[in-house]
Amino acid sequence: MGLALYTASSTATGGRKGHVKSSDGTLDLNLSLPKGLGGKEEAGMTNPEQLFSAGYADCFDSVLQMVARQAKMKTTSSVTANVSIEKKLKGFGLSVELAVEIEGVSQKEAEELVNQAHQVCPYSRAIEGNVKVKKTVKAI
Repeated sequence: MGLALYTASSTATGGRKGHVKSSDGTLDLNLSLPKGLGGKEEAGMTNPEQLFSAGYADCFDSVLQMVARQAKMKTTSSVTANVSIEKKLKGFGLSVELAVEIEGVSQKEAEELVNQAHQVCPYSRAIEGNVKVKKTVKAI
């Protein structure tokens, strides 16, 4: 294992109909079961897939900007991470679609930046080989 630069800690209770709270209290959320899994999707509540998609989108966009800066490219970008839970032969699995828009570069450059970011992003590296990730890139 490498040297930890930061460690986040959260505690969940009650499963998908429970509660999750970060150790510093910044994150303090009630959870609900999504409709697609037989739940009601109650207002003001979230679920693990939404939390994962938010973290992945933000992390990927941050790494994408870092990669662009290193290449001396001036860009702006947005990343939407669509996280799906799927029924598998044995249990459940996830799939992800990263929809990336990058302004200030050609389509080819945008695709190259996204591929480089995918090699560096901690979320991408963590799920590599376990979760199918589709990347849709649009230069604007």
